[in-house]
Amino acid sequence: MRRLLILAAIALLAACARAPRPGPGPIATPVERPSGALIGLTAGELGQRFGKPGFQVREGAGTKLQWTGQGCVLDVYLYPPENGRGAETVTFADARRASGADISVEACLAYFGS
Repeated sequence: MRRLLILAAIALLAACARAPRPGPGPIATPVERPSGALIGLTAGELGQRFGKPGFQVREGAGTKLQWTGQGCVLDVYLYPPENGRGAETVTFADARRASGADISVEACLAYFGS
């Protein structure tokens, strides 16, 4: 009788066991958007080129600067060097129209006369 109870308990536990969860799906690769004209510039160099940013915020270890031109909004992200020494530089830039529609960074720079 005791063996029967043990076997029944094992069967019940086995029935309740969850199937293993599948691992995470494939990671989407971010779409690279050309922004090479700004990569490596410092905040001071950006200021000389575009003037004072209309918006500036710290985001984690980096800084986001934003300028609004006649036809677009330019977001530039600066991060410190990996060794932690030196000025923050642009590692990524993104642009959009005021409506939110995509526009390339290069096309946006044309609105700034750059």
